[in-house]
Amino acid sequence: MNTLLIFFAFPIAVIIFSAILEKLLNSPIAVSALIFAIFLVITFAFFNETFLIATLAYTILAFITATIVRLICNFNNDSDDNSSGNNSDCNCNNSTRNLGITSDNTFNSNNNTSTYGYR
Repeated sequence: MNTLLIFFAFPIAVIIFSAILEKLLNSPIAVSALIFAIFLVITFAFFNETFLIATLAYTILAFITATIVRLICNFNNDSDDNSSGNNSDCNCNNSTRNLGITSDNTFNSNNNTSTYGYR
């Protein structure tokens, strides 16, 4: 039973949670660090030290998955911005775009933003 859990259930769960966390956190490093922390607790709570190798593999898998999701979202946003000028349904936009901040960290007056840049 542990073999099925280690080789099938955990990797699928890591892929799904990494994609969701990437959409929320917008940082592959933060996603992989969170997955590592979770599996480190699981390693010493339920398994023995040999599961630490699997924990490192899950962390690498989480980083790769989060990076792929980020690249796909950026590719979709770039192609949608060039073709129709609308944002896509992928919610992994750059946070400065959502706050109405220009590249020199000043607020745009065209975006109807309040003092703090929130809409």
